[in-house]
Amino acid sequence: MVEENNNMLLGVRDKPPAVNWVLLAIQHVCAMFGATILVPIVVNTTAGADVLSIPVALVTSGIGTLIYLLCTRGRSPVYLGSSFAFIAPMVAGYALAGKGSVFTALMIVGLLYFAISCIIRVSGKAWINKLLPPVIVGPMIMVIGLSLAPTAISEIGLDLPVIPLENLIVALVAFLTTAFLAVRGKGILRVIPFLIGIIAGYIVAAALGMVDFSQTLAANVIEIPKFYLPFMHYDLNFAAILTIVPIALVTIVEHIGDHKVLSEIIGRDLIEDPGLDRTLMGDGIATFCAALLGGPANTTYGENTSVVGMTRVASVYVIGLAAIIAIIFAFSGHLTALLTAIPAPVLGGISVLLYGFICVNGLKILIQNQVDFNNTKNVVVVATMLVLGLGGATLALAYGDLSLAMSGMSLAAIVGIVLNLAIPEEKHE
Repeated sequence: MVEENNNMLLGVRDKPPAVNWVLLAIQHVCAMFGATILVPIVVNTTAGADVLSIPVALVTSGIGTLIYLLCTRGRSPVYLGSSFAFIAPMVAGYALAGKGSVFTALMIVGLLYFAISCIIRVSGKAWINKLLPPVIVGPMIMVIGLSLAPTAISEIGLDLPVIPLENLIVALVAFLTTAFLAVRGKGILRVIPFLIGIIAGYIVAAALGMVDFSQTLAANVIEIPKFYLPFMHYDLNFAAILTIVPIALVTIVEHIGDHKVLSEIIGRDLIEDPGLDRTLMGDGIATFCAALLGGPANTTYGENTSVVGMTRVASVYVIGLAAIIAIIFAFSGHLTALLTAIPAPVLGGISVLLYGFICVNGLKILIQNQVDFNNTKNVVVVATMLVLGLGGATLALAYGDLSLAMSGMSLAAIVGIVLNLAIPEEKHE
């Protein structure tokens, strides 16, 4: 039976024919693949160490999606992938206290989602809008995007006295391919511009002799992902927790926004059925389990929402099969080696657009919600958040042997929330 929206070819609970089922699932895998693998690649490049594993990110993405579908009782066709919002906090957390502290903090993020879902079930969701209005969420997302900008510049080599010509060529190919498809692409190509951009840049880099395929040829056909188990190697570090966990406040708002968009596509309010408490619980348990295995935090993927709108198929069976395919891909040794060998200029060309898109999304939130910047209170809140978030501010407190530190995005988020609640509304004459 097709769901409430008559425009949908297949509803949430419908099973497509076997061949279509596989083809539709592959489209969803293509949509999530580029972004999901880009998170561990960017984190590792920025940190200068192997903090995250690409195969583990794929596995935890698939497992997280299946957990979400169970928690929502198969009533919400959402795919969960690696969250970009936590890239900079994870790098900062690693610099503070190592990998164990990063995954412990991400597990706490999952627990925070779960706790908030329980509060919503009891008291409703109106308080979230008061705690996190657009004037807080908009600049927070802008800080997330702009704080990563130096990484893109460094990957291309634009911070060098003389940039190698091949770096510039590869970065331009990746950048222009992604930009063209994002603007003029049709069908599935418009949904996966970053993935196609990576492939185009990779091909050109290989032609210029910038790719070493020796590891790919030496890889095994099947390789077990290198799971990292925080309960065996974890490190509870409060500075890392305060750096990473507050970003969850922003991703919760992102979670709500993505579900509202999908609700409009399928013609049923997912915030009411299965309910925000269930969707947030699924996201939280998925993130907890991802961190438990050494993967990045999960989040709802707008790319897959676009696939639902484009194909007019909202079947959770398709989403579930896509999750299983992603898990299978993670065990391919050759695929992992190919992805690990992506040259930095390819990533840099992609990242110029990617980080810019993240920043502009924050700006769109301010514009779409008509945040009034004639109101001095709004100016104070946004200006303070941008300066603290982008200026590298750090607040460290020590009492005896106990020390706490907040920096960058986390400090900006907390200060912004406090200012917005504490400053009285402006009175006009």
